[in-house]
Amino acid sequence: MKKIRLSFFLLLCYISVSAQRKMSATNQVGSFINIWTKPPVRIPNDVSVDAPLMGNGDVTMSVGYKGDCLRYYLSKNDFWRLRSQADGLSGPRVAGFLDIKIEGFNDAGFTAKQIISNGISTCLLNKSSQKVETKSWVSATGNMIFIELRTIEKPVKVSINLTAPENPQAKLKTGKTGVIHWLTRAFTDSVDISAEVAIALKTINYTGNTIVIQPGKKLIIALAIESKFKKAEPLDYVLERIKKINKRAVESLMQKHNKWWEAYWNKSSVTVEDTVLMKAYYLGLYTMAACSRDEKFPPGIFGWTTTDSPAWNGDYHLNYNFQAPFYGLYAANRLEQGIPHDAPLIDFMPRGEWYAKNITNTRGILYPVGIGPMGIETTRNFELYRNTGNFEQGGLFFGQRSDAAYGLINMAQHWRCTYDVAYGKKIYPYALAIANFWEDYLKFENGRYVIFNDAIHEGSGKDKNPVLSLGLIRNAFDLVIDLSSALKADENRQTKWEDILNKLSDFPVQTRNGRKVFRYTEEGVDWWDGNGLGIQQIYPANAITLDSKEELLTVARNTIDEMQRWQDTNTSNSFFVAAIRVGYDPSVILNELHKYALHTYPNGFQLNNPHGIENSCTVANALNEMLCMSAGNAIRLFPVFPKDQSASFKNIRTWGAFMVSARLKNGIVSAVKIISEKGRPCTIVNPWPRKTIRLIRNGKIAETASGSRFTLKTDVNETIEFKPE
Repeated sequence: MKKIRLSFFLLLCYISVSAQRKMSATNQVGSFINIWTKPPVRIPNDVSVDAPLMGNGDVTMSVGYKGDCLRYYLSKNDFWRLRSQADGLSGPRVAGFLDIKIEGFNDAGFTAKQIISNGISTCLLNKSSQKVETKSWVSATGNMIFIELRTIEKPVKVSINLTAPENPQAKLKTGKTGVIHWLTRAFTDSVDISAEVAIALKTINYTGNTIVIQPGKKLIIALAIESKFKKAEPLDYVLERIKKINKRAVESLMQKHNKWWEAYWNKSSVTVEDTVLMKAYYLGLYTMAACSRDEKFPPGIFGWTTTDSPAWNGDYHLNYNFQAPFYGLYAANRLEQGIPHDAPLIDFMPRGEWYAKNITNTRGILYPVGIGPMGIETTRNFELYRNTGNFEQGGLFFGQRSDAAYGLINMAQHWRCTYDVAYGKKIYPYALAIANFWEDYLKFENGRYVIFNDAIHEGSGKDKNPVLSLGLIRNAFDLVIDLSSALKADENRQTKWEDILNKLSDFPVQTRNGRKVFRYTEEGVDWWDGNGLGIQQIYPANAITLDSKEELLTVARNTIDEMQRWQDTNTSNSFFVAAIRVGYDPSVILNELHKYALHTYPNGFQLNNPHGIENSCTVANALNEMLCMSAGNAIRLFPVFPKDQSASFKNIRTWGAFMVSARLKNGIVSAVKIISEKGRPCTIVNPWPRKTIRLIRNGKIAETASGSRFTLKTDVNETIEFKPE
């Protein structure tokens, strides 16, 4: 009887532990909440906002409060004015506003909270002891928005208005069909591609524009939103969609919404002792889930559009701003959020080929600084820079030749972390075009390949051998060789590509304050005090890793030390990981990362940084690299992390298409597990370097391995556990 009871007890323990493991990521995120103690003040804004941010990767929404009005700013990733011209003539535009005016609540007390685990945002207005609460969310599984209002203690009178900004370029139509209010907003005149969005609204539990909400009976406002890029007749679609919405449908959509977010959080997880970093980790991943899922239309520079005049045209700025938000998504196993990155770069190829032919007389592609979706060029003939010498053939290049190659950074990361052949085929033409350009543009002199006339900074001049471009070229040719081999395409060209890699100029160095550091260029700019481009050959270009020569690593660490760009308006998102990649002091990195994570508005955007979403995943990316590094195809566990701190992670995605999990406690690594998705060889730096390792393959005891590092054969979908003997 005791044995039966003991067995039953162990079974219960196993079930309990399994349930905890299954729910751990969701439970972790569920404990984090964004809090506002006063109304947001940076909304509306032509740059980033400080308001609650909601979205499903296509439809996005933020909320502000002024006077007696709560305004919900509605935007959609595919709603742009699409014209290849600068000066505010192209860029994302507001889809509409939902205004809720509350009688007697002028300048009321305002607080808000947002649950990071599912984005539900609650605003509480308090006036003369009377309270009104609004709860809002954007459905994760459909382009629907819901806002619930309830009054506490006394009835309250509210008016509801669906409207849009005044803009002479926009065509606005409004109307009412039964109890449903609707609007359409379109940009069709003097554009390259027409765009239109439709929004339909109806209320549940009450009807009318002006409503007296009774205590105990909440008002539900439902909105459906869609664009002409998704539905040929978007107004007809949203009207039909909104007709079907009732209380039961709202409940069903909420269940689906929560289920989607639960699955999202369980794709991977990390645990560290610092709760500030933990919150920042998951808040960044929340932000990208909320604004990036449309495969053809990634978010613009700010993610959330609240005016029709966003700065920098709200576009895709190609000399890092566009790429940076996506850096951390691949290791975090959020591939769906990373996919949208590629479309505008691939769609712009015909124009890029024209520029390469007509400016540099080369094959391949040459990209200007700013583009939009569907081949649109947002910086063409930009009047602000008309007489600065930064234009070439109408394109705004600032003398830079590296923008197109920068576009390969995230493509390379996605490929190396998945080895998805279909994905490889999609990006190969782009990678090949980059290789073609640099084959023609590089000059071979005195036994080495040299870059001439390539500005490292916007407008810095005709620089020679910028360190960033030298790094980006290495990334590009490494990638194209890998793709060529995997796809069995252009294999006869690999000899030339390898020759370029072998003979490409070294990174220029200089001496500052008695130490060797990188020089920004071989000839031209030597140093720059307001940016961190001098370390981007390390990251995101992946040209320097812990397997690089010690002399190079010393120069890299000296450069990190000399720069100290932990809080930098432009390059913090690359600076932390660059420091990690070269083995900089992990205690310093964590301390600076903690300060960085505190330097934010409640929604996670960096204080006084106008650039929006580019820093969303800085913390997530840094922690993933500290816990599990795989650059160069060698997996390292806790490589740059204090050994006196506890940490763990589950399903970090690494180069080679492996999913890796491990734990660190009391300086000892344990619970190491690798899932091989593609059956590729797996090289791992031994987490117990002086011990022999026993492998357990798919639950069965297998061979041993030893040495400071070793390479294993793996099978597709094989699970391998590692235990020291």
